[in-house]
Amino acid sequence: MKKIFLTALIVAALSTPTFANVAIDAKASILMEAETGKILHENNAHEKLAPASVTKVMTMLLIYEAIDQERIKWDDVVTVSAHAASMGGSQIFLEQEERQTVRDLTKSIVIASANDAAVAMAEFVAGSEDAFVAQMNNKARALGMENTNFANACGLDADGHLTTAYDIALMSRELILKYPEVFDYTKTRLDTITHKTARGEEEFGLTNTNRLIRSYSGATGLKTGSTSQALYCISATAEKEGMQLIAVVLAAPDPIIRFDGAMKMFDYGYANYALIAKEETGTAMGEIKIYKGETESSPVVIKEQVNMLAPKGKHVTLDGEVVISEALDAPITAGTIAGEVIYTWEGEEVGRSELIIPQDIGRVSATEMMNRLFKRWIFEDGSTS
Repeated sequence: MKKIFLTALIVAALSTPTFANVAIDAKASILMEAETGKILHENNAHEKLAPASVTKVMTMLLIYEAIDQERIKWDDVVTVSAHAASMGGSQIFLEQEERQTVRDLTKSIVIASANDAAVAMAEFVAGSEDAFVAQMNNKARALGMENTNFANACGLDADGHLTTAYDIALMSRELILKYPEVFDYTKTRLDTITHKTARGEEEFGLTNTNRLIRSYSGATGLKTGSTSQALYCISATAEKEGMQLIAVVLAAPDPIIRFDGAMKMFDYGYANYALIAKEETGTAMGEIKIYKGETESSPVVIKEQVNMLAPKGKHVTLDGEVVISEALDAPITAGTIAGEVIYTWEGEEVGRSELIIPQDIGRVSATEMMNRLFKRWIFEDGSTS
């Protein structure tokens, strides 16, 4: 491996930071920048608390994952079980044996926080709600949600059904970064589904439970929740100036405080931090030798633009290290990893990207290889000069 060390001076932002007050009257809160995962504010972020319907962030994540893996399809039809139809709390009043599409049940979960729809989808994805809950807890472990245990798919109060503000931010980040199409529903204020039962067809209205999409510029989602045990909770998302923020509030005493708390954190984040781009996708960062290839070397380029979070109004000196393999053997397909670039600020890593070969490189013919060797012998052997 060969290493190249870079140093660059950049300005994070010219605007003056504003250190807003983010004190929130709730048991726990956290503000996370989505792309980098950096924490900008936290209070009791690791205290185990009941999450109410914010639980459905994980339910949504597993539904979208099942769609992505082609285990289910949006147009699949789900037959509602007696268990799913029996759910109380927020619901769309599904009846046993009623049939609904995956699409309509999912938007009912996302928009209207329907407990019956969440359980119906859990059973469809995993065979039973218990099996789905096991998947939820396995996914939580995989995401590093160390203080989370789910007991159901919808968020109704149950013994041992606990998580933390930090863990909610982790699963919210996974959902919005991996499946941003969820915003098509989380940003929808009003929609409808059609109940099809023995009594005939009846339209049912869906109203978004998240007031922020109407009252906060840039709000994109994500999930509200409230029960007698959990009080008022939210995992809220917003995007401004190319930066996505996740604000989680748990156990607020009333719904106004949960929404105001999320807005306070958003205002603080956007006033004081900015995402800055260092290298764009496709930027050449060096060359690599190619053995037995149609070309004897190739540029290596940034796979994904490197963005870093920095305080506004501050000069940031980044140190960059480019690490490239000594050589690769042909044939090579475009996108082959050839190294990486790592940026640090004050000794802490703030961004990295893989370096790739930007084009296919075929293997050279035996005849051309002999020609190369012959030319090399002529020009490098002094006896022929």
